[in-house]
This record gives sequence, structure tokens and C-alpha cells, in this order.
Amino acid sequence: MNGGHRLGRRFGWLWGAYGTSALGTWLAFGAFPLIAIRVLHAGPAEVAALSSVGAAVGAAVAVPLGPWVEFRRKRQVLIATDLVRCAALLTVPAAYAFGVLTLVQLLLVSAAVAAADITFRAASGAYLKTLLPAEDLLVANARLESTSWTLTIVGPPLGGAAIGLLGPVATVVADAVSHLLSALGIRATGGDEPRPERRKAAPPRAGDLLDGWRYILADRTLRPLFFNTVLFNGLVMAAQPLLAVLMLGRLGFTPWQYGLAFAAPSVGGLLGSRLARPLADRFGQHRVLVAAGTLRAVWPIGLAFPGPGTGGLLLVIGVEFGLILCCGVFNPLHATCRLRRTATDRVTRTLSAWAVTTKAGTALLTALWGVLGTLLGARAAIALAGALLLTTPLLLPRRAAAHSPGRGQAPRSP
Repeated sequence: MNGGHRLGRRFGWLWGAYGTSALGTWLAFGAFPLIAIRVLHAGPAEVAALSSVGAAVGAAVAVPLGPWVEFRRKRQVLIATDLVRCAALLTVPAAYAFGVLTLVQLLLVSAAVAAADITFRAASGAYLKTLLPAEDLLVANARLESTSWTLTIVGPPLGGAAIGLLGPVATVVADAVSHLLSALGIRATGGDEPRPERRKAAPPRAGDLLDGWRYILADRTLRPLFFNTVLFNGLVMAAQPLLAVLMLGRLGFTPWQYGLAFAAPSVGGLLGSRLARPLADRFGQHRVLVAAGTLRAVWPIGLAFPGPGTGGLLLVIGVEFGLILCCGVFNPLHATCRLRRTATDRVTRTLSAWAVTTKAGTALLTALWGVLGTLLGARAAIALAGALLLTTPLLLPRRAAAHSPGRGQAPRSP
């Protein structure tokens, strides 16, 4: 649907690097909790801490990096963060080989990778905006989204097979190598990237750390979109551990059935990402953004009602397919709108603030829903998350953006 639109050799290298890195990430999906359980014999509380604390610490570390990266060449930052992720991940198989691997090390590596992930995503958004004209951003984001969902389908099953054949740290090695190959791909993009202009020389101020949030909250389009995505992502992710408890415990599904329930619906994300541009061309980007953002909120409440057996499994697959299909349409439109609404010299700080808040919000809501699941039961807590998600369309921007800020241009307030 958008495959015939050529975006040039430099984007081709960036796209290939993104796909390589994403494949490694999905091959290693769930590797750290598995290592913690099978190698370090960690309990539920330790595994939960590994999942939430690592992400929260990584988000905190990434906060000061946004303003710093803003005035660096983004290609160099992308290569550096890929190499940091590669080096950090390689310490895990090295420690495992020498029998000195600990939960503390997994936690530190998780935090380092989370911080590098946030910085990479922010810098890549800024780099993409300088690489392509505004009219090509939706095509590029749709291709990246399509790649992500394709690898979501194939990565975890291949990773599971690799662990079975080669041992618990095999996919961590693959993930590390993927980041190294990604760095080489980004280096191959070539071209001259001018050094971003600094404002008048002044020492860094603590207030600079808040620039990304100030920029978001001052913009009448970014502000509601920000609150919508942070709340939506947090509530969806908070319900996932409870759904695992429900399906693998009370309902008696096997691990392969649980994996199938989330791998198969990812086809919807691939389909949705391919539909995003044609739908936007026909109905307008803002209208499709709001429609997809609304429709994606109606599905998750269905996850509170699966029963045992084939019928329950098909219900979960159907609900997840509808949810992921809508997200596949929404995500590239959301990413494109965010880039177009952000001035070129504010992109990194803005995307860093966005990612930090999303990770921190998800960690907080996941911990809270863990408590609610204990008090109310997994099914009731999932239903509560689904009911709250029905309110998130109220936070979507009501009107299409009238303009796109250029370099250094402040957003309009309401």
C-alpha cells in the first residue's frame, strides 16, 4: 500500500538498522525474567522488581540526557546508544559463563538498557525529521510500525526455540549483536549532519530538564495526545501480568497457548500499519487518528471475560487482534503528528520527556494494579482497567493542528 514510495538510501539504512535492532529485542523478549527464575531462582517479588524498577531507574537516568542530546549530532548519539546497549547486554552472558551472575547485575543492565532505549528513540525521532521532508514522515513511520509488528510475530517464538536449544542467555547474546549491527547500519547512512545550533552560551540549568514537558503542555495538540497515550499505554500494560495470572493459573492455559494468544493477533498490527496511510489520505490524518484512538479503547475490557478451553483462547485472540489492529493504525499517525508539531530544535527533549513519562507511568500503574489484583482478584482488576480505558478517548485532540512549528518556534497555547 505504501511500498512503492521511495524514501532514499539513507532512510533504507536507518530502516534496516531499526529492523535488526527490533529483531534482537523481540528474540530476547522475556529473557531477563526467565533468567531470574531459572538461573537465579528468583521469586515473584524479585521478578516484579526486575520488570518495574529497572524501567523506572532507566527513565530517571534518561531525564538529563534529553537536553544534552538536543545539541549533539543525532547520528552519533544513535550509534553510541546502540554500542552502550550492546556492551551492557554482553555482561550478562559473560557473568553467566563465569558463574557470577546476580539479580543486582540484571537490574543494573535493565536500567542501563532502558535509559539507552529512551535516548535512542528520542534521537531517532529527531534524526528522522531531519532526514525526510514532512510529507514523507507518515510513510516512514508506517514502515517502521509495520516492521515492528512483523518482528513481534516471529521474534518471541524464535527466541523461545533458541533458548531451548542453546540455553537461557542465547537470546541476550543475539540482542547484543543486533545492536552492534544496528550501529553499523546507522553509520552507513552517511551524509553530512550539521551540528545543532546552541543558544547563547550558558551553563546548564536544572530547569532545562523540564523543557520537554513545558513544550508538550503548552501545545494544544500535543498536550491531550500526551495524556491520552501515557494513560492508555499504562493501563494496557498494567493489566498484562494479571491476564497472565488468570490464563496460566485459574483458566489452565499452557505456556504455548498463552504465547499464541499474543503472537497471532500481532498480524493485526501489521495490517493496521499498512492501512494507516491510505486511510489518512482518504479521510484525513486527524479524523483517522481520533477514530483509531477511540476504537482501540473499547477492546481491552473484553479481556476480563475469557473462560477456559478453546472458546476462552479465541476470545483473547479476537480481543487482542482488534486492539492491536487499531493500535497499528493509530501509532504511525500519532508519531507523525508528534514530529510535525514539534520544532526541530526541541524534538529530542520532547520525545525524551514523553518516553520517560510513559515508562514511569507504566511502572507505577503496573505496581498499583498488582495490589488491586491481590485485593479484588485478577478478573475484577482487568475489568477496572478496561473501564478506565473507555475514558481515554476524551483526552484525544478535538481539532486538527493548524500549523507545524519550525526551528525554535514555540507552540501556541489555547
